Amino acid sequence: MRKDVAFKAVLFLFFAILCILVLIPFYAVALASFKPGGDLVRNGLNLSFDLSRMSLNNYVFLFTGSHSYFTWFFNSVFLTIVQVVLTLFVSATVAYGFSAYEFRGKNFLFICVLLIMMVPFEILLLPLYKLTNDLGLMNTYSAIVLPGIAGAATIFFFRQYLSGIPREIIAAGRVDGASEYGIYMRLILPIMKPSFAAMAILNGMNSWNNFLWPFMVLSDSNKYTLPIGLKTLLTPYGNNYDLLIVGSFFSIIPIFVLFMAFQKYFIDGMTAGAVKG
Repeated sequence: MRKDVAFKAVLFLFFAILCILVLIPFYAVALASFKPGGDLVRNGLNLSFDLSRMSLNNYVFLFTGSHSYFTWFFNSVFLTIVQVVLTLFVSATVAYGFSAYEFRGKNFLFICVLLIMMVPFEILLLPLYKLTNDLGLMNTYSAIVLPGIAGAATIFFFRQYLSGIPREIIAAGRVDGASEYGIYMRLILPIMKPSFAAMAILNGMNSWNNFLWPFMVLSDSNKYTLPIGLKTLLTPYGNNYDLLIVGSFFSIIPIFVLFMAFQKYFIDGMTAGAVKG
């Protein structure tokens, strides 16, 4: 009994320390958002709490100043929502095909999915850029959304999740006269809610923080996403640290909201299929 209590105490202490270490950078950025931008240049990010140096001036400038921050912000919100919705639906449909049906070349195609997961995006960057340019999609949101709507990692995750769902559910739907489309939409998709929540968070984070590919294909500043827009605040001719630091901190909010909205299903989605039987 004492060993169990001691183990739980050590485990609690370990995760408490881990949580503090993870939260320290957020705390440092939160403090910096209340300080003048010059302090960031002189002292960098730090944990010093000097009330005399803190004010709401950066937040006033964020909401009332003349800048394009909220244009970039809502561009990122729009792109993240569209990309997550399309990626989840397309990837889940592909994964359902791998899980529910037997067809020639199925194993070979799934191996191709696994191989794609092993290829770094940087290797595909130039061929993808050339293809995008040839299709006339440069400087459009389609160029950002289309390459990722059938994510290999998301397909793999959904396929593993679906492999734990009894085949009797599909068979029962067919016996009741449901179409294949009806079985998928009415029986399978509702069961996949936990996995959708987990993948919504992970894909949402990736889309929200995506910098390299949007930076390469977008040239119109009115279409910039938030990571690109924040990068433009640092130039050889001057740096707007006041907007940069408060804008960076404010950009955390959508991901936090996304996680809070789906946290109920997140753990279930990540662990589903880990144990069978």
